[in-house]
Amino acid sequence: MFERLSERFDEVFRRLRGQGKISERNIDDALREIRRSLLEADVNYGVAKAFIQRVKDQAIGRDVLKSLTPGQQVIKIVHDELVALLGRESQPVRLADLPPTVIMLVGLQGCGKTTVGGKLALQFKSHGRPALLVAADVYRPAAVEQLQTLGAAIQVPVFSQPPGVDPVAICSQGVDEGRRTNRSVVIMDTAGRLSIDEAMMDELVRIREATKPHEILFVADGMLGQDAVETARRFHERLAFTGVILTKMDGDARGGAALSIREVTGKPIKFLGTGEKPQDLEPFHPDRMASRILGMGDILSLVERAEQALEREQAERIEERLRREEFTFDDFIEQLEAVKKMGPLDQLMSMIPGANKALKGVQVDDRAFRQTEAIIRSMTRQERRQPHILNGSRRRRIASGSGTTVQDVNRLVKQFQMMQKMMKQMNRARPGRGRVRIPFGG
Repeated sequence: MFERLSERFDEVFRRLRGQGKISERNIDDALREIRRSLLEADVNYGVAKAFIQRVKDQAIGRDVLKSLTPGQQVIKIVHDELVALLGRESQPVRLADLPPTVIMLVGLQGCGKTTVGGKLALQFKSHGRPALLVAADVYRPAAVEQLQTLGAAIQVPVFSQPPGVDPVAICSQGVDEGRRTNRSVVIMDTAGRLSIDEAMMDELVRIREATKPHEILFVADGMLGQDAVETARRFHERLAFTGVILTKMDGDARGGAALSIREVTGKPIKFLGTGEKPQDLEPFHPDRMASRILGMGDILSLVERAEQALEREQAERIEERLRREEFTFDDFIEQLEAVKKMGPLDQLMSMIPGANKALKGVQVDDRAFRQTEAIIRSMTRQERRQPHILNGSRRRRIASGSGTTVQDVNRLVKQFQMMQKMMKQMNRARPGRGRVRIPFGG
């Protein structure tokens, strides 16, 4: 997500920082490159043009030209304007004063509405707000069955009706069912089409009028770029939706939709779909996304993922073992499992400031996790708890059992011993200063 755009921005800013003095001419050159980068990322032309003009109006101001660090000043201006373009502040889902909160999902067929419905339901459930999913897509083959399968996987009930029932009636009855069963949230998965047509829009308008949803969320495929923006514009003209969810942002998404849709519709992006798993739905934070685009990382999102991946009790238990200098391979693999839950390694690396630039060209491979896990799981319980007993014959057996080499096993054991030594030194260097914090959770 935004990888190519981030690289182009970095090139522009590197040249700016290398200038002994910033003039209107080299600012113009930089902004021309930024505009080209935005257009290559499939940002709407009008949005890109207005963005560049706002940056230019500030960048050629006297304070910037006379600054000791004009290059950094321009970077700050671009960052602030990106935040403004993306919506300034995150906009959570508006909850009803009297439950249930009714959410209507709309969009074209294939944009990911059904999957998003399941992800949203899981988000609410994890925050103590039980949800009900309503299967109102009666046209796409197996759409109802798909939602029922998703609901079963995340243990969220799905309301559906036999074939032939009008989608407006299904939604109205679904809201009544949510109210009757004391659900905090009702999420309606409406039908999409391969293209916008009047019959589709009329049906959505009738559902809106019958159910009075608190949120109408337009689900857009982030891979579509400007096409997604144009579709959003047309949906908004008829439905006046309240927010946007961008899906498939983990793929080859250039980012144009994310950078254009807020400006074109005036409605906030509320979530980003970042993967296929039920938990792969992130609240959208404009400031964090702007920092990620400019290669500044996103530590807050990384910490939040870590906290979700490692339960507090689990973190405290491992932390206590660290303090007692009892950290074993069992604890280590527990932490590996937590890291895997946080998402693909390349996503995590993009959240660390400077990591993408430092590791440019380096393949970040999740298979390294699997190899480490295979080696540890090939150990006996005693070997995991007492690594010092790992002699040559034991290491050969572990290598054979894990499909690796003795050198791989030796490397892992050495790394683990170095980590144990480092933890001991940290622990002993902090008398009376509280607990040693482990990397994730706690």
